[in-house]
Amino acid sequence: MLRLHHASAIHDPRTGRRLDAPAFDRAVEERCGQLEKAGLAPGHTVAIRGRGSLSFFVDLFAAWRRRSAVACLSPSLTAMEIERLTGFVGAGLLLDEDGPAPVAGKVSAAADADSGIDRPALLLFTSGTTGEPKTVVLSYRALLARVALNAAEIGADALASTLNVLPVHFGHGLIGNCLTPLLTGGTLYLFAAPELAEIGRLGMLLTDHRIRFMSSVPSFWTLATRLSAPPERPTLRRVHVGSAPLSTHHWRQIVAWAGLDAVFNVYGITEAANWIGGGRLDARGATDGYVGRMWGGQWAVAEPDGTPLLADGEGEVLVASPALMSGYFRRPDLTAKSLLNGWFRTGDIGRLDAAGRLTITGRLKDEINVAGIKVHPEEVDLLLGRHEAVAECCCFAEPDPASGERVAVAVVPAAGVAGQVDGPMLSAWMAERIRRECIPVRWYFLTAIPRSDRGKVNRAAVRDFCRSPEARGGSTERRTP
Repeated sequence: MLRLHHASAIHDPRTGRRLDAPAFDRAVEERCGQLEKAGLAPGHTVAIRGRGSLSFFVDLFAAWRRRSAVACLSPSLTAMEIERLTGFVGAGLLLDEDGPAPVAGKVSAAADADSGIDRPALLLFTSGTTGEPKTVVLSYRALLARVALNAAEIGADALASTLNVLPVHFGHGLIGNCLTPLLTGGTLYLFAAPELAEIGRLGMLLTDHRIRFMSSVPSFWTLATRLSAPPERPTLRRVHVGSAPLSTHHWRQIVAWAGLDAVFNVYGITEAANWIGGGRLDARGATDGYVGRMWGGQWAVAEPDGTPLLADGEGEVLVASPALMSGYFRRPDLTAKSLLNGWFRTGDIGRLDAAGRLTITGRLKDEINVAGIKVHPEEVDLLLGRHEAVAECCCFAEPDPASGERVAVAVVPAAGVAGQVDGPMLSAWMAERIRRECIPVRWYFLTAIPRSDRGKVNRAAVRDFCRSPEARGGSTERRTP
């Protein structure tokens, strides 16, 4: 089972409440008794809503002490979505702030309670709250391997005080930001999903609690660098940015705000239990999408015949790691397609240099086919994100009767320029910087980019929103000549 390191602690800056390892252990033991009374049998699956609070972690470690597999749910799920997902994984209990509550449906064990370190520890949903669930199964072995690799890369000095600002129902927030310091002797400060006013006080929070390490997504850093003053003292030792494409322009802004060169663009996937590699902006060859070297294990790119190429090539990114998932829960079809001869097929397109350093260039399923010419929407996003009038953007494909598909983009104008920026202006700017087929044919101007409950941008969902009556009524759509 997993336990807090004897030197670890959890602190909630919002409430001032703090639990050191002995106090946390007592709280976990008390919760174990409550779970036993509620009927949680060893080895059975339990669902926990990812509140990002002290009580969430007490629930999590108590369930693990009962040798249970934990399905982490987004706190924003509807009752219907919760019923669907708990039923899919066979969870008998749902743990929330109000305590354990029984769940309707058939209860099942994720694995034999005595199956040891290879039994399921976490079930993380990557899609399917309304459709067919796609659920990653991570064993205790995979979690321990990932935490050990993270700790070896980040270092004990940086992990001494970590701030988590992300939701904890997916790997970036839960495994990278929280379990890594908790299992290796650090203090974790919980500040999940902060409001805008709270983001505006980020620099002060870092200074007051002497935060040395934190990681978040590019959209969070966009807000932080605009709304908050930098830390008054140089407390940060290391910063990660991940879960979405990062341009070098945005990267430099974060470096300047943090007053720190050790800002890493990290590459991670839920199927490998979070981060698997990262690179610094000052590294030789750093550019948009650069994620440097792998942190334990091996990555490669697939040649056209599927053969792994370990350096100096481009193709689908393949990953071999001791932290790989056991498979997709109850989806042997997906597992068989994704795990081949020890390699996990990520679906990302990347370029490896002669030294084995990786640059992510796109996603296989997101490629836009414009009359046979392939356009990676990430390339469009990263370029447009450099324009001072663009706060955020998302490129996607639309059907086109002549070319098959055309390039479209949703744009959120920067503060103070709404109504002053349009498609022709941005097209002219792009024409000097990128090939013609990458310039969007259709532009949608929105107040915000729709996101999933994991904070992710789904291009198909953004496309559907842009073409909906709701978006058309509340935004401006312009087509380039």
